[in-house]
Amino acid sequence: MADLKHRILMVSDFFYPNFGGVENHIYYLSQCLLKLGHKVVVLTHAYGNRSGVRYMTGGLKAYYVPWRPFLMQNTLPTFYGTFPIIRTVLLREKISLVHGHQAFSTLCHEALMHARTMGYKVVFTDHSLYGFADVGSIHMNKVLQFTLADVTRAICVSHTSKENTVLRSGLPPEKVFVIPNAVDTAMFKPAPERLGHNEIVIVVISRLVYRKGADLLVEVIPEVCRLYPNVHFIVGGDGPKRVRLEEMREKHSLQDRVEMLGAVPHASVRSVLISGHIFLNSSLTEAFCIAILEAASCGLLTVSTRVGGVPEVLPDDMIVLAEPDPSDMVRAIKKAISILPKIDPQVMHDRMKRLYNWNDVAKRTEIVYNRALKCSDQSLLERLSRYLSCGAWAGKLFCLVMIIDYLLWRLLELWQARIVFLSFSVLLVFILFGSINYLNFHVTYLLFVPHQPAKGIEEVPDVVLPFDQDGENMKDFNESIAPQ
Repeated sequence: MADLKHRILMVSDFFYPNFGGVENHIYYLSQCLLKLGHKVVVLTHAYGNRSGVRYMTGGLKAYYVPWRPFLMQNTLPTFYGTFPIIRTVLLREKISLVHGHQAFSTLCHEALMHARTMGYKVVFTDHSLYGFADVGSIHMNKVLQFTLADVTRAICVSHTSKENTVLRSGLPPEKVFVIPNAVDTAMFKPAPERLGHNEIVIVVISRLVYRKGADLLVEVIPEVCRLYPNVHFIVGGDGPKRVRLEEMREKHSLQDRVEMLGAVPHASVRSVLISGHIFLNSSLTEAFCIAILEAASCGLLTVSTRVGGVPEVLPDDMIVLAEPDPSDMVRAIKKAISILPKIDPQVMHDRMKRLYNWNDVAKRTEIVYNRALKCSDQSLLERLSRYLSCGAWAGKLFCLVMIIDYLLWRLLELWQARIVFLSFSVLLVFILFGSINYLNFHVTYLLFVPHQPAKGIEEVPDVVLPFDQDGENMKDFNESIAPQ
């Protein structure tokens, strides 16, 4: 099984040209799987004018299906509306395994459901943490329970994320594997010349939303600027909380010490990072933070909130952790400034090369694929029994959804067979009529069209026999049939 090459369909609403942790994960993992000899195809929704089939670096094929995002880059849930096109892609590309990404992606949930109905093995990767108390998390957890009830294997990016996923979905822990994210160290390199410490630059690159702790920044930045006159902040990112940061800057007259960059393209992230000494992450929840890896690869010391899977990301001497509280974060920044002279950016970059590598992630994911394909096939009744265990009412509803999905699949198979039969019949009729017309033309041509001898061939005159075999005179007969 180690040498078995797979044909993998990556499915998610989140992919290029959009930028983020999930998008980078899918892209880099796909590129490394292609290098290992596997066939990888990506299925996502259309982004603006980017629709149809596109080919990316390394021969990566991406289907941008013509559906527009409904909410936060997610397509509108249709349950069965995506089945025909997903079935077409699975059959056309001869897919052997389907890999869905992100619990918030409706396209991912629908693709995994349809793939299991068709008998494919499926793998799911969860990139985020969710709560248990708020209304949104309760509904999302129920959807995740429905999807993972029949998933073959699951992957989480940290051990904290694994615990969260198992608790939310009820999935057996032995089915869940932990494979962390990685960073492209060839792209994120330290600055050629080491920065001086006369002015300390703290860099923040994040979406300016509540979940990323933008409200903490509003309280932390003024206090740090008050304590350290030589500290300068660079804030990259955009979002609804940007207004609060702008107000904070105006209120405390920090226009010359807090630079607001707005949205930063991914290609420009390194140029922003290498202009700083410390990277500040204020997230309130995080399964795994790729931004921390990128900053560490550029040689920056990291200060981060102690939430989710962040404590698992870097060794203790490369990160200073703090509780998601303004006073504790100020304390952590103080500590980071004091140990900053001991940090060697190039040494930190070399360590990141050894710790996190996308090729290693691809090889570990390949092992999960091999184990998923070894699992035995199950009948519809065996699969329905899993959905029944999802709840008194929810279980019956899930079973009904899957039964309808199974019937729709059979209908599509029957309809496709009918179309193939009709197409074959029409083709036979055209061939038959074509053959008849061809023979009719040549017979007519041979019988009724006079033929002239080809040029260069001597015409032999007719020989008139004076007598037949019985010795009778043939002159009168030859003259009677001769043309006038």
